[in-house]
Amino acid sequence: MRILLFSLLLLLAAPAFSQIADSSFRHVPLQGAVNFRDLGGYTAGDGRHVKWRVIYRSADISKLTAADLDTLRARHIWYDVDLRGKAESAQAPDQKNPGTDYILCPAGSDSTNTMMQRLAGLRNGGDSLMLGFYSNTAYLTARYQPFFHKLLVLPDTDALVFHCTAGKDRTGIGAALLLYALGVPYATIEQDYTATNYYRAGENRKSMDMMVNKYRFSKDVAEAMMGARANYLKATFDAIQSRYGSVDHYLEAELGLTPEKREQLKNKFLTN
Repeated sequence: MRILLFSLLLLLAAPAFSQIADSSFRHVPLQGAVNFRDLGGYTAGDGRHVKWRVIYRSADISKLTAADLDTLRARHIWYDVDLRGKAESAQAPDQKNPGTDYILCPAGSDSTNTMMQRLAGLRNGGDSLMLGFYSNTAYLTARYQPFFHKLLVLPDTDALVFHCTAGKDRTGIGAALLLYALGVPYATIEQDYTATNYYRAGENRKSMDMMVNKYRFSKDVAEAMMGARANYLKATFDAIQSRYGSVDHYLEAELGLTPEKREQLKNKFLTN
């Protein structure tokens, strides 16, 4: 029965099959956070692999317990990149070990409350509104340029976590841009993004129930908002390509990843 149930879960989350299959060592189980996982192991186009235990992505980490902080300390996670807005971070400050290098990258995130209000008033069309969010390139540079800077200066002995609230949208785009910069194929990038549906399955059910029953969202809008849908991420890449000509040009012109720095990034985070 357990094998059948696991097989069904894999089938339902087929786009993220490899991420789920290796979840026993990719997922970091914490009492106070969900969707906390290692970005290591992905194969780049040159045959190298993203290093394990160096870069982590997560949802909100404001509720980490003392035991959770011990886990972060054991994994040498001394860098914290917070992609939330100023209001979000003030309402739920990150729990972090003393000495952690913390940076807030709030660009564009303080408009999330406005988007929530618009979603609450919708009976349908949530998918279109989410596509609008993912297609907006106005804040990408201000949000992710500091993130890449921290990656480039990260000491070889330390690890970094980056996160937002759900660990899905802003974190998902950040992870996608990083994996692309490292030469990971888009199919794998998409799988890492949609794997959030698996890692947040329980939390998503709770959130959607509250949205529908308490805040009167329509079911379709709640599902659109909480889902990590492949077409959302594609909308970001399409928008970047439309505005900048290519993702590669965007990385260089806007995020400062010159060919030399991009090679530095690869040598720093890829291994045979």
